[in-house]
Amino acid sequence: MEVDVLKRIPVREQDPKVRATNFEEVCLGYNKEEAMAEASRCLQCKNPQCVKGCPVNIDIPGFIKEVADGNVEDAYHVINKYSALPAVCGRVCPQESQCESKCIRGIKGDAVSIGKLERFVADTARENGIKPVPAESMNGKKVAVIGSGPAGLTCAGDLAKLGYDVTIFEALHKAGGVLSYGIPEFRLPKSKVVDSEVENVKSLGVKIETNVVIGKSITIDELLNEEGFDAVFIGSGAGLPRFMGIPGENANGVFSANEYLTRSNLMKAFDENYDTPIAAGKKVAVVGGGNVAMDAARTALRLGADVHIVYRRSEAELPARVEEVHHAKEEGIKFDLLTNPVEILEDEDGSVKGMKCIRMELGEPDESGRRRPVEIEGSEFVLDVDTVIMSLGTSPNPLISSTTEGLDINKRKCIVAEEENGKTSKAAVYAGGDAVTGAATVILAMGAGKAAAKGIHEFLSK
Repeated sequence: MEVDVLKRIPVREQDPKVRATNFEEVCLGYNKEEAMAEASRCLQCKNPQCVKGCPVNIDIPGFIKEVADGNVEDAYHVINKYSALPAVCGRVCPQESQCESKCIRGIKGDAVSIGKLERFVADTARENGIKPVPAESMNGKKVAVIGSGPAGLTCAGDLAKLGYDVTIFEALHKAGGVLSYGIPEFRLPKSKVVDSEVENVKSLGVKIETNVVIGKSITIDELLNEEGFDAVFIGSGAGLPRFMGIPGENANGVFSANEYLTRSNLMKAFDENYDTPIAAGKKVAVVGGGNVAMDAARTALRLGADVHIVYRRSEAELPARVEEVHHAKEEGIKFDLLTNPVEILEDEDGSVKGMKCIRMELGEPDESGRRRPVEIEGSEFVLDVDTVIMSLGTSPNPLISSTTEGLDINKRKCIVAEEENGKTSKAAVYAGGDAVTGAATVILAMGAGKAAAKGIHEFLSK
């Protein structure tokens, strides 16, 4: 295969018109020939900057060299030393602002497609039954992990490799956390990718107990004092949605993106063979501009709606990944930028019949460094919609912090934990991921799970 070293090998995708009507994966990934060609573009830098851009510090040149040589199994074992979820990360990580943004090849041409290569390696490993290598012996110590999302799975996987007896407690009926309920099938296939990554963690000896709500079924103190666990890691995420506080927000047909996506992703409301109801809506407005907003909008589109994304800043400030915005536009989603809702209008039955919005312009930068949106007087208009999905971020559920004495939280209700080791104010209790930072990315949660596993190992090795 001929390779222009300055241009990345393009990745195959479903046609936008076709994929807008199904829940199959949008991106089809590389085959072996394409992956080897793309890997051959890597400069194998002596001081690889890409590794510094990766929150879990994967040996990127190391695994890419194995791909270039056609040794996919060896490439998988290189990645697996650092990451428990390569098939997930290869799909949903914001590589363009992390590892790939630091790639030296990207200075004069296209950065190496690190994410797509990671996905290729993980998918090939899964298709060929290649598994991570478990610990040779156990060390006799027990650790409880709360939550089976990216932070919990990473922490559990790392500790299991060190010989700990690890049990994950998951509140829902299915493991995977946000990977199962938050990210749609067309971006992250559940049975093919998420379930098999969970199985890989279990193959290291990790036990997973579902339907256990920590703070209700059992408390953290009981885990430590009565159940014989030597340490606890809290990776319970941030599942409590935020709303705007505008009139009409309690109308029928107003969802949080969390609920909307959970009904579709976890409970398969998009599949006619399932009984889960979902008020799909014919004219849908999604308020927000992050990845979750794109996911909700693209789900509503596939459920047959005409969809608008309403965001109060301009396209340059959209927090979603460039690839997600590009895919949403290709599929026919309309973007109402510099627009902010002020009221949701209800009909006599209390259902949504429209959303009153106001046009915005950008003023001076605020504390986030982004230009602050300012209302344009007299520019109100009504958007004709029957469903509104609020995608304004989430905060941690206070259940765990309110039932655990001595566990400090900050004013945003997030658990206070040290970044380098996950240590909280309570002895033997560690935390990381969205429960600590508020809603963030999968890979940052994994980085926190990794740091906490190291912190727990140091604590229990004393």
